[in-house]
Amino acid sequence: MTSLTTVIHPPVDRRRRLAEALTRARLDALAVAHLPNVRYLTGFTGSNALLLLAGQRALLYTDPRYTLQARAECDIPVRIVAQGPLWTEVVRETQRRAVQTLGLEATHLSHAQWQAVAQSLGRLVRLKDGSGLVERLRLIKDTQEVEAIRRSVALAAKAYSKAIRKARTGMKELELAAELDHQMRLLGAEGPAFETIVAAGERSALPHARPTTRPIGANQILLVDMGASLNGYASDMTRVVHTGPPSAEAKRLYDAVSAAQAAAVAAVAPGVTASHVDAAARNVLRKHGLARYFTHSTGHGLGLEIHEGPRLGRLVDTILDPGMMLTIEPGAYIKGFGGVRIEDTVLVTPTGVEVLTPTSKEFLEIPS
Repeated sequence: MTSLTTVIHPPVDRRRRLAEALTRARLDALAVAHLPNVRYLTGFTGSNALLLLAGQRALLYTDPRYTLQARAECDIPVRIVAQGPLWTEVVRETQRRAVQTLGLEATHLSHAQWQAVAQSLGRLVRLKDGSGLVERLRLIKDTQEVEAIRRSVALAAKAYSKAIRKARTGMKELELAAELDHQMRLLGAEGPAFETIVAAGERSALPHARPTTRPIGANQILLVDMGASLNGYASDMTRVVHTGPPSAEAKRLYDAVSAAQAAAVAAVAPGVTASHVDAAARNVLRKHGLARYFTHSTGHGLGLEIHEGPRLGRLVDTILDPGMMLTIEPGAYIKGFGGVRIEDTVLVTPTGVEVLTPTSKEFLEIPS
């Protein structure tokens, strides 16, 4: 059964700011299809919805499964579509209102969907790409969102602390991943924010390794990348431990990545570019001769989705602003040996940065 959720703080201000953005974009209305965007603007958490926003008026369309839920969660009129696709009713409403320019989220629609809407509306309505309008609002987290992510971060950290105590050599990667997910659920998470990564030994050199039935061996690097989904908001953290005393090579690798991560965190501040933060991590790894082993960006935004803007990459010129929530996660991955990635969730503040992840970054040993 679906539980009913009452929206405590209806996102009226978010819709108001989006209406202002529509005016600047010369759009009479916007059809929002991406479910995280729908949730951001309405509070609706179901799996099937379209939102039509025209000026200060908003309508949510969903199907009969969500009749009670939608009306409990949303502070706007809800239209239940009993038969046929939701888009049919959105098109009819657009025609009733004599909308001349309608925005669609092209990045979240297939070409076939766009064409179907265009054919239904005919030549009287001009379609325009409205991609990114909602996502740009979501870059800056409001107070409610910041607190939601804080709770998600704290929950994931607590789950990690409980689960890592049970990690032992001989335990399968999948067993530890299941224990991490189990602890998050016990603490109140809806589930993991993404597929939990547990990778031991040389498999830790795979940045997005999937846990396997392979046992965790003695004298190995053990990488855990995890996050919780709590009230819809994601957290993300990566920690690396070692089974038994780490070798000198493993310790050098860990210390270099740790220094790179610290440099990137220190570089976060309002007014700097995303590429500046990325460069801070790469410069440290370059000094340690490890730059070529760092194969991804330094981090990304997160919130209602695990990957949101901005991306902290080499060529990303996005200016960081207070209220942005980011991950800082440089890594170095050496084929045949292993990899290290250290990741925190951080908040851009008016004066700098706040690290939300409370988990120690000490290179801990677990029993071998």
